[in-house]
Amino acid sequence: MLIDTHAHLTAKEFDGDREEVLARALDAGVRYIVNPATTLDDSRRAVELAERYDAVYACVGVHPHEAATANDQVLREIEELSRHPKVVAIGEIGLDFHYNFASPESQRRVFSDQLGIARRTHLPVVIHSREALEETIRTVTDVVTDAPEWRPLPDGSSSRYPIPKGVFHCFPGSVGEAWRVINSGFLISLPGILTFKKAGAAAEVAEGVSLEHFLLETDSPYLAPVPHRGKRNEPAHLSLIARRLAELQRLSPEDVERATAYAAYKVFGIGTYPEPRFTYTLHNSLYLNLTIRCNADCVFCDRKGEAVIKGYNLRIPREPSVAEVISEIGDPRGFDEIVFCGYGEPTIRLDAIKEVAGWVKAHGGRTRLNTDGHGNMINKRDIVPELVGLIDAVSISLNATDPHQYGKLMRIDGDRYFETMLEFARACVRLLPRVVMTVVDLDEVDKARARALVENEIGAVFQMRPFF
Repeated sequence: MLIDTHAHLTAKEFDGDREEVLARALDAGVRYIVNPATTLDDSRRAVELAERYDAVYACVGVHPHEAATANDQVLREIEELSRHPKVVAIGEIGLDFHYNFASPESQRRVFSDQLGIARRTHLPVVIHSREALEETIRTVTDVVTDAPEWRPLPDGSSSRYPIPKGVFHCFPGSVGEAWRVINSGFLISLPGILTFKKAGAAAEVAEGVSLEHFLLETDSPYLAPVPHRGKRNEPAHLSLIARRLAELQRLSPEDVERATAYAAYKVFGIGTYPEPRFTYTLHNSLYLNLTIRCNADCVFCDRKGEAVIKGYNLRIPREPSVAEVISEIGDPRGFDEIVFCGYGEPTIRLDAIKEVAGWVKAHGGRTRLNTDGHGNMINKRDIVPELVGLIDAVSISLNATDPHQYGKLMRIDGDRYFETMLEFARACVRLLPRVVMTVVDLDEVDKARARALVENEIGAVFQMRPFF
């Protein structure tokens, strides 16, 4: 399901064929379109359009270019419009110091006032920033800090990331600035510029930020993707942007569609919450979600929160039987590999792994085990010999080279479990065809030391994995 989270359908460029534009979008697989506004009159038109079409949702707000027109009466009417059931955000709002069509002072005032509207109505915001990113980030970060009541998590729930406060559309910054935005509680989106030959920072962000934090947008009628560059843009072109994002993420277009659709659900409430799954596909690998139990509680893991990865809900209500898992696999030869990996530690269900892996190997498939390397301690015996002939590759979470840091990151007894993990890894190198050891891309982890330990001392393959 494709969702265009930023298309100006109310723009004059669509006055001659708006209905045909919408029809083409639906034919191209775009299920929903979010229409941001730039003025009070445009906000009214956005609401009217959303009332006419089930697939269209509206944002209301005053663009920084129009800040000089936003007196108190205008802002009161924006707030009133924001209570319409098809209004999903305040936007687009922000700061633009490139053209200065409105003075910086008026832009700051109107931006702050509209952030206040969002706080009062518990709506997210759609943010525009041009040549003002540092100040924009600082402004929204201050608001998030001062207003913990703005879009809180439901009572009793938890997550490493809160309900998104909004999106920085057409994100103009670096990878580092993107992570600052994300850590402040915002998503990011990139339009057709991502497909340009000289995409520059946009392509770097698309590679350097995990998919969970992206939305898709066209910014129609502007910034048409290749091969339509220079022409009027429209939502039907969204798949071209999704395809390019998939290439940069080294995933499939289906992965991008699913993950960004879930992100749109989180921020705008559009679509439906995904059902829990025992199996899930990424690119051409099938992952088996055997359990959400784990002996560790890693600081970078959302097992106790949403337990959603790339749009897949892995918070299973019960553990599947071996028969259920095999039934969902089908023909294992249709996948590059069958991977034992969910939001729990698979070796807690060692017997299930062995039975399923045996069936996969008997039917011509390849297998991989993703583990924290604590299986020997969990099962109170050396389990590596039991994996011979069943598991083609093992990926072990190294996470750190210092036992104290290891324990801190995984919230376990580092001195005890670190050595257990290393012993498991060495045994896997001796007995299994391929062993990979990974660390999360965190600043505090000594990656050079980790690489040296893995490659020179253990003899495994070293890999970084993204921080989600």
